[in-house]
Amino acid sequence: MALTQEEIKKLNLQFKGISPEEIISWAINHGKKPVVTTNFRPYEVAILHAVTEVDKSIPVIWCDTGYNTPQTYKHAEALISILELNVKLYVPKQTSSHRDAIMGIPQIDDPRHKEFTEQVKLEPFRRAMEEHKPDVWFTNLRKGQTAHRDSLDVLSMSNDGVLKVSPFYHWSDTQLDAYLKARQLPNEHKYFDPTKVLANRECGLHT
Repeated sequence: MALTQEEIKKLNLQFKGISPEEIISWAINHGKKPVVTTNFRPYEVAILHAVTEVDKSIPVIWCDTGYNTPQTYKHAEALISILELNVKLYVPKQTSSHRDAIMGIPQIDDPRHKEFTEQVKLEPFRRAMEEHKPDVWFTNLRKGQTAHRDSLDVLSMSNDGVLKVSPFYHWSDTQLDAYLKARQLPNEHKYFDPTKVLANRECGLHT
C-alpha cells in the first residue's frame, strides 16, 4: 500500500484515539496482501488475537530461530490451536545443532554474531517476505521497547516499501495484561532471542 510520509503522519494522528481492531480493519480494507509476523514472545498473543478476529485466514509468518525456550514452543502450539492460526513456518537453512557445533551462539561483540543473526533470523525473514510479497505487515512493535521503535508510530514504512501496522504501539504492559485477562488469553514470559540477548537491542528486522 503506497502512502506518503505526510499521509502516514495524518493517519497516525487519527489512530491515537481508536481501538486496535479499528486500525486493523482499516489496514486490511486498504491493503491487498496483509500478513502478521510473530515469534511468540511475551504479549504476541494480543496482536495475533486482534488480527485474526478481523481476518481469520491472514498468513501468520513465524520465523523460528531454532533457539526458543521449551515454554515458548508450548505456548506457540497452544496459540496456534486456540486461535486457529494460519501459520507459515520459516526456519534457518542450517539446523541449530549443526550451527552449535561450529559457531555456538556468539556474544554480541563477537564478529560472528552478525553472521549468526543473518542465518537464524534475517535470511528466513527475507525468504518469507519474498514469498508472500505483502503490502501490509502487522507487528506488535510498541513504544518504549527500543530507541529505534520510539521513533516509529502505529503506521510506519519498511525500507522495502511495506506498510508496517502496529495497532498496540501506544499500549503499556498493564493495558495488554487487562486485554488478555478480559479475553482469557494465555501469555508466556520465558522467552529468549539469541540475536538480541538484551531486550533493548534491535535484531535488524525493523531498522
